Amino acid sequence: MTQALGEFIGTFILVLLGDGVVAGVSLNKSKAQGAGWIAIAIGWGLAVTLGVYTSAYLGPAHLNPAVTIGFAAIGKFPWSSVIPFIIAQMAGAFLGAVVVWLQYYPHWAETKDQAAILGTFATGPAIRKPWANFLSEFVGTFVLVFALLAFTRGKWTAGLNPIGVGLLITAIGFSLGGTTGYAINPARDLGPRLAHAVLPIANKGDSDWGYSWIPIVGPILGGIVGAVCFTLLP
Repeated sequence: MTQALGEFIGTFILVLLGDGVVAGVSLNKSKAQGAGWIAIAIGWGLAVTLGVYTSAYLGPAHLNPAVTIGFAAIGKFPWSSVIPFIIAQMAGAFLGAVVVWLQYYPHWAETKDQAAILGTFATGPAIRKPWANFLSEFVGTFVLVFALLAFTRGKWTAGLNPIGVGLLITAIGFSLGGTTGYAINPARDLGPRLAHAVLPIANKGDSDWGYSWIPIVGPILGGIVGAVCFTLLP
């Protein structure tokens, strides 16, 4: 339960700060409006760093079902804890999105772009090609999980590991994220997408459930394959 609490807290912080930077960049009359992709990629890297820092003293700080399942697939995490971790991650992501909605409450009514509003909560493709979008999420999460496992082999100072993870997320965002918005985390996408669906957000449109399977299945499979490939190394 303590470790699951850590997953809830860390994912809450991750989504609050990550979706928060997207809201700041995207919503009308925000002082950060128009700051662009550089602000989003760096903001998400910092969000993950701080999510890990705020939860790592309670548990492994996966904050991502794809990481949890990938680690379980190679025996580095017990399968009995997978479902509790995913529930905690989803709950934290949902609550983080709710707080973003409250934080930017007056700005939704000032924003008429429904795609921009949805993009504050959930990811979407720059060009809608399901196989290519799936591949983007698969590759991004492959890199994430493979690199996280490589970090466990290195001689990191314990206090610096979250910074390394944040730099990894930033690098993925800059290099691979322009195609789909790099969910690379099913909870990060599905939890806020659910919040978008149920909250009375001014000017919101459809939650794009037809796309929603891609940032779930792509990251999970990419995480599993990334973990398995890492085990093939000497």
